[in-house]
Amino acid sequence: MSTKRRKKKTAHSQKVLIIDDDPGMLTLLQLGLERDGFIVTTAESGKEGLRRAYDTHPDIILLDVMMPGMDGWQVCQRLRSMCDTPIIMLTAKSEQEDVLKGLSLGADDYLTKPCSFEELKARIRSTMRRAANRDYDRWRAVYDDGTLRVDLRNGRVTRRGQDIRLTPTESRLLSYLVSQKGRIVPHEELLTNVWGPEYAEENGYLSVYIRYLRRKIEDDPNSPRYIRTRWRMGYYFAGNGFLHSEQ
Repeated sequence: MSTKRRKKKTAHSQKVLIIDDDPGMLTLLQLGLERDGFIVTTAESGKEGLRRAYDTHPDIILLDVMMPGMDGWQVCQRLRSMCDTPIIMLTAKSEQEDVLKGLSLGADDYLTKPCSFEELKARIRSTMRRAANRDYDRWRAVYDDGTLRVDLRNGRVTRRGQDIRLTPTESRLLSYLVSQKGRIVPHEELLTNVWGPEYAEENGYLSVYIRYLRRKIEDDPNSPRYIRTRWRMGYYFAGNGFLHSEQ
């Protein structure tokens, strides 16, 4: 993850890429978002969407799931190997297992059709605000216990010297927990600081990502050493190492 601070953009310079095989949906979303000042690019297939993403470097991507050829799941995986651009999956697939799959593949949010245009715009603004605030310099610290190392400045995580690949959301969540080392962080605080105030009640998001993090950093995810639960209160980072500054 780059340590360079993102330049803030006005709504009139924010670029949205919409990938959906429904021309009517594309037109509707494009007209609505352009009316709000966004610069919109569209693609009617997964392969075209990947090309558009590479060519235009959008600030956010709206991604459908059910597309012929390369579906949204595959596109999301490919995008995550290319960049950490925020992705909102916008699809008619509303089962919980579909939501969990989208989040596990690296999507930042998951919104089911049909949804109101106002809700979509609110999700876009919230997701883009979180992306713009990916700035770990304010912590200026590194956690290291000889096994796990978390650099809060750039989100880099290693375990026994091996890099651990985290999604942007996983990185934000782990870094916030580590920065509050030893303190029980309430669910609402984590949701607000990692996802945004609109997500303060979305405990399902939090439990899903805690589970993903444990699978990646713990020797035994079922008996975690680092990310501990305080029932009905929150989570806390219980590592025995020290937080220290590095230049």
